[in-house]
Amino acid sequence: MARRTVQLAIGLVLYAVSVTVLVRAGLGTMPWDVLSQGVARRTGLSFGTVTLAISAAVLVAWWPLRQRPGAGTVANVLVIGFLVDPFLALLALLPDPLPLPAAVGLVVLGIGLNGLATALYIGARFGPGPRDGLMTGLVARTGRSTRLVRTSIEVAVVAAGWLLGGTAGFATLTYALVIGAVVHPLLPRFTVEDDLEAVADEH
Repeated sequence: MARRTVQLAIGLVLYAVSVTVLVRAGLGTMPWDVLSQGVARRTGLSFGTVTLAISAAVLVAWWPLRQRPGAGTVANVLVIGFLVDPFLALLALLPDPLPLPAAVGLVVLGIGLNGLATALYIGARFGPGPRDGLMTGLVARTGRSTRLVRTSIEVAVVAAGWLLGGTAGFATLTYALVIGAVVHPLLPRFTVEDDLEAVADEH
């Protein structure tokens, strides 16, 4: 339990860092964050406040899908929502505008950190993030493939975010294309087995 809790905490903090690194790069960001950017620019609210509000709204959408949040789900909403603004303030100390090589470097760093963070918090097995739960709930209710449901959701949020003024670009496309390949080899390494599974494996 101690390992799982620490792993969850590290994963969520790194996830918040990855979000802000991609935002600061200025070349587009993760699909849901394009929406957060757009809403923030339209409302004048901070990026972190909007991220927290959207995560909470997505969590409410679990109710008709009969999804059950875990402790990690709630922690995902709160930790990431409250940390992104302070991390963005720190990254604001970087030169503005960033040289293109530096911006591309931040994109690579952000995607790599996001893949590691995703493997850590999912592997801790305290429940999926709100957006992952929405996807799996829709898959269960519609019978459609995970790929189709995830792609449909992300296309919709990117389009809405872009129309509201969010930044979709090189990083958004790169993230969509490579994040699965980054998470795939890391997830088995960080997935924590419970005691019963460990005993079964030993026998």
